[in-house]
Amino acid sequence: MLFPAAAAAQGHYNIVYIMTDDHTAQMMSCYDNRFVETPNLDRIAADGVKFVNSYVANSLSGPSRACMLTGKHSHKNGFTNNEHGVFDGSQQTMPKLMQKAGYQTAIIGKWHLVSTPTGFDYYNILPAQGDYYNPNFINMDGTETREKGYVTNIVTDKAIDWMEHKRDKSKPFILFVHHKACHRAWLPELKYLREYEDKTFALPENFYDDYEGRDAAKTAEMQIGKHMDIVYDTKMYTPGSKTFLTDNYLNMIGRLDSRSRAEYDYFYDSLALDFNSRHLTGKALDEFKYQRYMRDYAKVVKSLDDNVGRMLDYLKQSGLLDSTLVVYTSDQGFYMGEHGWFDKRFMYEESLNTPLVMRLPKGFNARGDINEMVQNIDYAPTFLQLAGAPVPADIQGVSLLPLLQGKHPKNWRKSIYYHYYEYPAEHAVKRHYGVRSSDGYKLIHFYNDINKWELYNLNTDPHEMHNIYGQPGTEKITARLMKELVRLQKQYDDQDALKFNAK
Repeated sequence: MLFPAAAAAQGHYNIVYIMTDDHTAQMMSCYDNRFVETPNLDRIAADGVKFVNSYVANSLSGPSRACMLTGKHSHKNGFTNNEHGVFDGSQQTMPKLMQKAGYQTAIIGKWHLVSTPTGFDYYNILPAQGDYYNPNFINMDGTETREKGYVTNIVTDKAIDWMEHKRDKSKPFILFVHHKACHRAWLPELKYLREYEDKTFALPENFYDDYEGRDAAKTAEMQIGKHMDIVYDTKMYTPGSKTFLTDNYLNMIGRLDSRSRAEYDYFYDSLALDFNSRHLTGKALDEFKYQRYMRDYAKVVKSLDDNVGRMLDYLKQSGLLDSTLVVYTSDQGFYMGEHGWFDKRFMYEESLNTPLVMRLPKGFNARGDINEMVQNIDYAPTFLQLAGAPVPADIQGVSLLPLLQGKHPKNWRKSIYYHYYEYPAEHAVKRHYGVRSSDGYKLIHFYNDINKWELYNLNTDPHEMHNIYGQPGTEKITARLMKELVRLQKQYDDQDALKFNAK
């Protein structure tokens, strides 16, 4: 059964799905205005809806993308981790189903699933992580072309060009615009080198977290002070510098032409000279790294926001805006110094959450905040239902169309399930799974080479500093969450996780 708006459209709504990498809600001003202003991203929310309880199923780039494409959790789509994963392109995917529904499908930008894209009428993708400066793109014939410019601008140029010149304008389309931004190592567009340099970002109140009662957090390798590379991450390079990631850094900025490289070096070399003269140690060094991280990340976001504005302007000028669902999200959240960290992976709120805003086409009248719990496995059934296509029974997400119509179904989910697999690997985050309830409780099980449970009451401990698992008075909530965890594992058929519950 189709929803009225979808039925009336008979599959003629277009979809522009814009996804960034590692863009966290803290750095998007419609969610949090402490750090940056993102006026164009905020336009999407102002003209449509903002999901305030939006989550991922696995906080890692490749797996998150696989969940989006299939509408299934990682254990069902087979892409559980970046280290050893190769996406099985022969399986059922949402783009393939959209093709069957008469849609043109295209993806431009970051793919990051190792295998060749399938289910797309057109693709032009970045190899692996891609580069910020003068990036290579993989063409549909397998060749690579080096493009001149800044990657965020180029991805947008290519997306607009496809809509304007390459598609069949008699057919509806779904276009995936996948940016490299805001991925490490946060290399800014040259025109924004000096942006935010006069801003001092406030330290998160738990920047100096000691991880008491959280054994997995103690062994993770993502502390800004201890694990952030002084050259690769903060660009404090001087000739002769040698850190673990120095060569990677030099290769990335080595893609700049001589004139651009001189401009880049002039800016960062002066910072490095000053840094080296100060001989910082301890907390002073930690906080220096934090400020450099925040400034460079914010610069990358500024270019991203510019390009979201360009996309919205094109859609309006071309007459497509009212017939197009515009979705903006990220592949997961990110730590901006909370718990002293950068990166993601953990089921804690900053990386479990992902921003999600949508500008709705005519026929969908919801506006403002949507409070229901949603997850990235929901995008596939949403797009299929909007297209008037059937949603296969094995898709595990649920369509968001009722929410976009302003409805609040009484039987909407009251919890979400999460499972992270990539260990041992970079950042050393232990394998874990868990349940997060709509009433503000979370139960996590770290397993494999560790057997630790964590329980949080987010209503009284929003920063997840106090693991209350096993404490007197928590027996009822623990039993309730354990029951819900098992129910979700059975619902999603995560048999391997079920085996670890009793261990």
